[in-house]
Amino acid sequence: MHFESDRITRLILAASKKAHRETGASPDSRIVKIVEWPVTCTVGPGLEGAIACESKVGYVNGAQGGLSYRGYDIFDLCAHSNYEEVCFLLLIGNLPSKAELRGFSDKLRDYLHIPDVLRQLAGFPIERMNPMAALRLGTNLMRHEQTDLDFLRGKADEAKIGTDEDSIPMETLPRGEEHAIYEFRRRQPIRDRNLAACCRLISGVASMAAAIARMREGHLPLAPDPELSYAGNVLYMTSGERPSAEETRIMDVALILHADHGMNASTFAALVVASTLADVYSSVSAGIGALTGPLHGGANEQVMHMLRGIGSVANVKPWVKATLAEKKRVMGFGHRVYKVYDPRARVLAPLAALSGRGKVANKGLFQIAAALETEIASRLGKKGIFPNVDFYSGLVYTGLGISERMFTPMFAVSRVAGWTARILEYLKNNRIFRPRVMYSGAVDRHYVPIAARRPARRKKR
Repeated sequence: MHFESDRITRLILAASKKAHRETGASPDSRIVKIVEWPVTCTVGPGLEGAIACESKVGYVNGAQGGLSYRGYDIFDLCAHSNYEEVCFLLLIGNLPSKAELRGFSDKLRDYLHIPDVLRQLAGFPIERMNPMAALRLGTNLMRHEQTDLDFLRGKADEAKIGTDEDSIPMETLPRGEEHAIYEFRRRQPIRDRNLAACCRLISGVASMAAAIARMREGHLPLAPDPELSYAGNVLYMTSGERPSAEETRIMDVALILHADHGMNASTFAALVVASTLADVYSSVSAGIGALTGPLHGGANEQVMHMLRGIGSVANVKPWVKATLAEKKRVMGFGHRVYKVYDPRARVLAPLAALSGRGKVANKGLFQIAAALETEIASRLGKKGIFPNVDFYSGLVYTGLGISERMFTPMFAVSRVAGWTARILEYLKNNRIFRPRVMYSGAVDRHYVPIAARRPARRKKR
């Protein structure tokens, strides 16, 4: 093992030890059981609190600051695993043997080659597009290039319901039927085909993100290096420089940390599309679309702007005082699920210090971030406000030479593994998502001919 990699492992294990020491006394909120449908739960606006499905892919323990993939603690995976192995774990359900990992890694490396897709993508004004819009476009180009789904001859084998889903009694028994009445089955099993598409997307989205980063700077895309790992190729194809062992290891950990995180907005969006029996490419495109929204992606960009705005360690306390007095949000702090320190931030913090070690500007920003964390924790820690994954991830990406506009695409590169793993799992016992809506509008209104209508009255603000 390289010395740099060994040092990173020690940092992660130290973060793990600190996490268990500080949260060991917290109440354990784990609810791990087989769901007996239907379930009773309290649902808020935006389906908050609703239980949409059950999953064995990943688990978030908000009360104790825990995160696991297929039962494996995130600290252990970051310390001892790599992204290719974690992708196999998420998709297949178990850690691979040496031979399985070798074959799977070779497949991902082969799928990094998408020259025809990149050639089509280069025909668009990428340098003027939002990187996430370009990534979503690239995913659709992958679908067109790698499948026959855009051609009529592919329709004959598609599983579909032969009438409007709303007209089929598929509600919970005894009010409806367990399955659709009018239902056609595929002529052949689809898991293998879907699994291949998942692997192609895990690699293809990475190649597209790297190509987009280069095209935005006026450079041509680079072919992957067969001697580099997945993480190493992500950095190489983005920057054009072969990464060091330390940089590769840091990128590997960052990819692992962002691979999956429960039923977040982009995962839900991907599952909703997949539940209609749309293809995996369209489902991942939906996830990317959800990630473009500022309430889900891009917070780490805002953190970087905030740190630069603070300017120096000496300005941290007065800045925090003024910001809290104005009841403004401090970017990168607090989480809807975690009531203690986000485990991903625990790992990213020392990596941010390490990745920016040789760069004066990055070192200064990390010092500001560390001082800001201390100040916010002293004021809001009792309320469960601690750094989340976005607080230090931008510093890590910057230290690796990734531009701020590419932060969210890099997040998507990692999250494709989680999206596709959950899609494969959900399709085993698929039920189209169909929540209800409570109507609160007018009733019994009568149509008035246009000549007899009065101008609508606008409500006063």
